[in-house]
Amino acid sequence: MLMPKKAKYRKKMRGGKIRGIASRGASVVFGEFGLKAIEMGMINSREIEAARRAMTRYVQRGGKIWIRMFPDHPMSKKGAEVPMGKGKGETDRYIAKIRPGRILFEMDGIEESKARRAMRLASDKLSVKTKFVIKN
Repeated sequence: MLMPKKAKYRKKMRGGKIRGIASRGASVVFGEFGLKAIEMGMINSREIEAARRAMTRYVQRGGKIWIRMFPDHPMSKKGAEVPMGKGKGETDRYIAKIRPGRILFEMDGIEESKARRAMRLASDKLSVKTKFVIKN
């Protein structure tokens, strides 16, 4: 699974509401086809790995896949039945904060129908709504 090698701080604050639309990473750059987020959300590193596996299994050594997001934000969680107080919980998972318009995955080297099906399989694994896009 994806996670940062090093971090300046072990635990980050959750931050506020994810606002606005993506300005960076909003266009297909590397490949011919892309999977674009159409709503905001937080994508877990496990979801990213599951989507990547679904795509690579479907294309079977055909084409190239780029992951255009990285889960660099730690989310902490306290254990079950732990009393209030005693500080913040340990880091449980890493997430990527996603704004609408962000390209999540890109693909090249295969025909459009196969890429569309592979992206559909990947989008079923993610917790945000997505759409299939083609490079201009």
